[in-house]
Amino acid sequence: MTRARQQWSCMDQCGACCRLAPDERPEAVAALTPLQQQKYLSMVGEDGWCIHFDSGARRCRIYESRPDFCRVSSLCSLFGIQPDQADPFAITCCRQQIRSVHGGRSRELRKFERLIRSTEPR
Repeated sequence: MTRARQQWSCMDQCGACCRLAPDERPEAVAALTPLQQQKYLSMVGEDGWCIHFDSGARRCRIYESRPDFCRVSSLCSLFGIQPDQADPFAITCCRQQIRSVHGGRSRELRKFERLIRSTEPR
């Protein structure tokens, strides 16, 4: 029996992707156009977190109007990924970023793993 393909899904109150520290994410910055890089760097706070991240509520304050590079739907074009590989790529990116920000044994990583298992197509 083959395993169902997992689907990427965003997780509430994670915020790992809001850790923008350019020195920790050089591949993300390199994938952006010069204009996007300028916007990205203007969003980095002194602590490396996005200035629009509400650390208390652990959510984005500008979610509806966030830049295109903050949207998972843009990953394919930014990194040259084929659309049929978008979910596996986004899952890998999220796992890596969650581990980096919250830790490999974190509640957030366990929650993410449960979430993507629960979104597998049946």
